[in-house]
Amino acid sequence: MIKTVLVEDEKKSREVLQKMIEKHCPELQLVGTASSVAEGVELIKKEKPELVFLDIELTDGTGFDVLEKVQGQNFDVVFATAYDQYAIKAIKYSAIDYLLKPYDIDELKAAVKKISTEKTNSAAPNLDNIKFLLENFKKQDENYSKITLPTGNAYEIVQIKDIIRCEADGSYTKFTLSDKRTFMVTQNLKHYEDILPSEKFLRVHHHHLINIDHVVRFLKEDSGYAIMTDGSKIEISRRKKDQFLEILNKMS
Repeated sequence: MIKTVLVEDEKKSREVLQKMIEKHCPELQLVGTASSVAEGVELIKKEKPELVFLDIELTDGTGFDVLEKVQGQNFDVVFATAYDQYAIKAIKYSAIDYLLKPYDIDELKAAVKKISTEKTNSAAPNLDNIKFLLENFKKQDENYSKITLPTGNAYEIVQIKDIIRCEADGSYTKFTLSDKRTFMVTQNLKHYEDILPSEKFLRVHHHHLINIDHVVRFLKEDSGYAIMTDGSKIEISRRKKDQFLEILNKMS
C-alpha cells in the first residue's frame, strides 16, 4: 500500500476527500490529515509519506510553502485546488497531477492509478521536478523557460526554446529537440498545444505542433510544408496555412 497524507484546510473538503480515498482507493493507506502549513510540515516529517494530497490555498500560506519546508523528502504530490489559472499552469509545466474542487471520483482514481503504475514500474518521485515547480511558482510572470516531460520512467526537464516539434502518437506525444534527443511523452498533443506559448508553437496539422523559431523554409507545393532545423518536412494543413504565413511574416 502507498503511505498517504492529506493536507487540506477546509474541513468539509478534507472529510469528502478522505472518504473518497478510503472508499475508492484501496491501494492507499491514509495515515494522517492536516489543515495548515505548519501541521502539514509536521505530519510529513513525522510520517514520511509516499504520497501527499496537498491543497494549494491554506489558512497560513500555500501548499507550495509546505513543499519549501520539506525539501529533501521524496514523495509524490497530487494538488487539490479550486480553479486557479496561474497555479495550474505552473503545475502543468511541471507534469504534476492535480484535482479540481469539487472532487471527482474518476479524476481521483485516474491520479492514483497513474502513481500506482509508476511505483509498480519502480519510477521514483523526482525531487528536481518539485524544485522546478517551486521555481515556476515563484516567477513574477508566466513566461516559463523550461517544461517537464514525463516519459513513463523519468521526468525530463527541457528548455522550451530547444523544442523543434511535437508529433501525436495516439495518446502520447513525440518531442524532437535541437540537440537531436527525442522523447515519447505520456500526454497527448492537445495538452501541449494548450500550455506551450501560442506565439511560438502552432498546431499546423492534426499530428504536428511546431516551434516557429525552428522553421527554416516554407515550401509552396500542395498546401505547403515547413522545413524544420532538424531537416524534417512538416505538412501545413489548408486551414492553418494563412495563420502560419501570418506568423512567419511577423517574424521577418
